[in-house]
Amino acid sequence: MLDVFLDALIDSLKTLPFLFAAYFLIEYLEHRASSKMERGLQKLGKFGPIGGALLGVVPQCGFSVAAANFYAGRIITVGTLLAVFLSTSDEALPILFSHPEQMRYILPMLLIKVASGIVFGFLADLILQRFFHPKKEKPFEELCADCDCDHHSLLHSALHHTISIFLFILVVNLVLGYAIYFIGEDRISGLLLNGSVFQPFLTALIGLIPNCAASVILTELFTLGSLQFGSCVAGLCAGAGVGLVVLFRTNHRVKENLAIVGTLYACSVVTGMLVNLIF
Repeated sequence: MLDVFLDALIDSLKTLPFLFAAYFLIEYLEHRASSKMERGLQKLGKFGPIGGALLGVVPQCGFSVAAANFYAGRIITVGTLLAVFLSTSDEALPILFSHPEQMRYILPMLLIKVASGIVFGFLADLILQRFFHPKKEKPFEELCADCDCDHHSLLHSALHHTISIFLFILVVNLVLGYAIYFIGEDRISGLLLNGSVFQPFLTALIGLIPNCAASVILTELFTLGSLQFGSCVAGLCAGAGVGLVVLFRTNHRVKENLAIVGTLYACSVVTGMLVNLIF
């Protein structure tokens, strides 16, 4: 029981540097950035899915946290956010590295996740941008609407946001950690349809659990032979970690958030099914 608490605390603490860096940048841009800099960020937005997919592939869930904050602050587009979420690798790489017989899947997995992030990221910007992302005339207005940031220093405002979101993440990690502890990985494994064409639907659903434990479970099940490679990829593509929690906490458009989650799930399933057809 204590181990569950410590794991949740450690996982939450790992996000602190990324949370603070993201909020410090947001506060700096809000307080100090010129209109020229803001226009520059908007112009770079259409190429964001490429950078987002490449950045997200780094095995650390903190990048999805930063991306969620940037999206809520109207700095990046929905396509860039989706690209980061799809390519985020989280704990999968270290686990695969610890199994020499599975290391041959690492490079294909990374390439597939990056490609999925880029392709679906651009498609999201092309099709969904007009619905998901309002004009960015005041790109930080919603994120700081209720925090009275204008009356405090840059550092104070960044710390306020960081602590608030950190506590929220910690609570979620504790709830999910104890849920997994009491339900058990064996039961989760038993629910999976090994060898079935529908398996990516289930693994992507598990991947949506906003906790690093989801990617650990999926990768371990793959190394044990309970999952097809494409099914594992589907789950890992959907596994944006606590980035989803931060998205719902910071972006106040609930319907928009649900649409993003639905799009992430659909893209992950399609990616997984295509991979299963090839491998």
